[in-house]
Parts: sequence; C-alpha cells; structure tokens
Amino acid sequence: MSWTPPSAQERQAILRKTHSVAMVGASPNPARASNFVATYLLSTDLEMYFVNPNASEILGHPVYPSLDALPVVPDLVDVFRRQEDLPEVLDATIAVGASTFWTQFGLYGEALAERAEAAGLTVVMNRCLKVEHARFHGGLHLAGFDTGVITSRRR
Repeated sequence: MSWTPPSAQERQAILRKTHSVAMVGASPNPARASNFVATYLLSTDLEMYFVNPNASEILGHPVYPSLDALPVVPDLVDVFRRQEDLPEVLDATIAVGASTFWTQFGLYGEALAERAEAAGLTVVMNRCLKVEHARFHGGLHLAGFDTGVITSRRR
C-alpha cells in the first residue's frame, strides 16, 4: 500500500471542516516562513494556537510548549519542523487526538503518511496551509497564483 496525497477537492474539504489549527514550530521571528503564514492565518476565521517550547508569545498570542499543553484539541496540526522531527510530532499529534496532520513545503515522508493514516489521521504533506487556504478562499487561483489583473490599459 502506498500513500496517495489528497486531491485539491479533498484538501478543500479538509479546510472546510477545520476550525482550529496548532502550528508546531511557529517562530516569533518575522523573517521565518512560519511567522508569515501565522500572520495570514490569524486574519482568517481559524482558531490559531502556536507551539514552540522556546517562545512565550507570537504576534500577540500565547505560545504553548507542546501539543499536549494546548487548551483544546486542534482539528489540524500544521508542522514547521525539520524532517527528522516529524515522527515525534506525529506521535504528539496522534496522542492529542487531532484529525489532520499537515506538513509544509519540503516536508514529506510516505512511510510517515501511511503511519498517520493507519492511526486515523488525514494527511497533507509538502503543502503550505496559507497557500491552500488562500487558493480556496479567493486569494489564489487553483493554479496557485493571484488572478487579479494588473494592467496599464485604461478602461
């Protein structure tokens, strides 16, 4: 059995049923991708929780040292950690009872995805939650880029 990534329609369905997100590896550093993604996601209707044992606040929100320290069970765990940290984050995701395990660009492991699905999780890998959310909520075209027309022509 090999893992098959969810289609665009399946990813859209995942996002429609997601209300709370725990971002593991969120950074208070504005130069980091996780901070940029967090800034965007805070502007949505998603309930955001940040997990980083080395930070206390990100973008004015409290930061928790681990998934099991969160005050809620998140629907989705969005991972910004190194590839070698993914098995540990998956174990924590399973333990807290989240329903979706999502890894950002560059983070992929078929065996890990199979293990997550065997534990009952929905899995999305090598996809940016910000990009996917914007794509399905009018910010991006399905092809992945902004469809707004910029032109110097007068109307």
